[in-house]
Amino acid sequence: MDRVRKGLAGLSAIGLTAVTLAGCGGGDGGSGDGLSGTVKVDGSSTVAPLSTAAAELFGEDEPNVRVTVGTSGTGGGFEKFCKGETDISDASRPIKDEEKKACAENKITYDEFMVANDALTVVVPKTNDWAECLTTAQLKKIWEPGSEVDNWNQIDSDFPDQPLKLFGAGTDSGTFDYFTEKINGAEGKSRTDYSPSEDDNVTVQGVAGSRGGLGYFGYSYFEENTDRLKALKIDGGDGCVAPSVKAAQDSTYKPLSRPLFIYPSKKSLERDEAEAFVEYYVENNAEVAEDARFIPLNSEQEKELKATFDKFKSGKE
Repeated sequence: MDRVRKGLAGLSAIGLTAVTLAGCGGGDGGSGDGLSGTVKVDGSSTVAPLSTAAAELFGEDEPNVRVTVGTSGTGGGFEKFCKGETDISDASRPIKDEEKKACAENKITYDEFMVANDALTVVVPKTNDWAECLTTAQLKKIWEPGSEVDNWNQIDSDFPDQPLKLFGAGTDSGTFDYFTEKINGAEGKSRTDYSPSEDDNVTVQGVAGSRGGLGYFGYSYFEENTDRLKALKIDGGDGCVAPSVKAAQDSTYKPLSRPLFIYPSKKSLERDEAEAFVEYYVENNAEVAEDARFIPLNSEQEKELKATFDKFKSGKE
């Protein structure tokens, strides 16, 4: 899967916002259905590597289907989706009421599929040798609206006199919505004097390049950059817990464990190539998550995902 993630990082570096993937046709003949066409996916930069992995694996069976994966952020993705411009919206939070309304106005029907777990990860550079764990109260002190914390010794007097440089998600990101709700107590409420980006690779580069840096994003981006970044443990009230597969699946990494979603439209499933891609995504969710270094669903979550897809596909919902 390194080839997919490195490709995303490279595209980010030159300012592109979408990844296009098609199979190489080097398999054993694929499904034999002769599918062709294009499936458009856009939305969360956190979920994008997962959908990219699904697209590449699917392409080994269906080399004539072109799957595009854009990274407009969860909010930007829903804006396109509810206008009928995309087939599937990647999201790192549930769809909002105003987005539901926009979809309804344009007669876009859809369903919500949870495809993986995530541990929203707070990171510092490897050179940070003083911080190992932060409480949610300390995180709020750093990130709340109007915060004037600009040095590590303002967070904890035992920390050094080191300027604090903050990096995080842009306001169109579901990661921003989730983090601000869980840490600051209200979605969208945050200090504004930080370096925001809808592209998590930009946050990686910013934190890694600043000795006093601190940022947050999805767990898979940390996994891809363990040579440059250190993940902090989080104390949500029951002691310090490190982000991990197990802690995300059993929700002991709180309050920053979260579900990740895709939203396919009902109309898109009327096309064979889109239906086949979504079905592949669902049926092979564990392999896709593993390939993209994401946290897979637990057994109950996987059972629910497949049942939801079967109902949606058959039109019973």
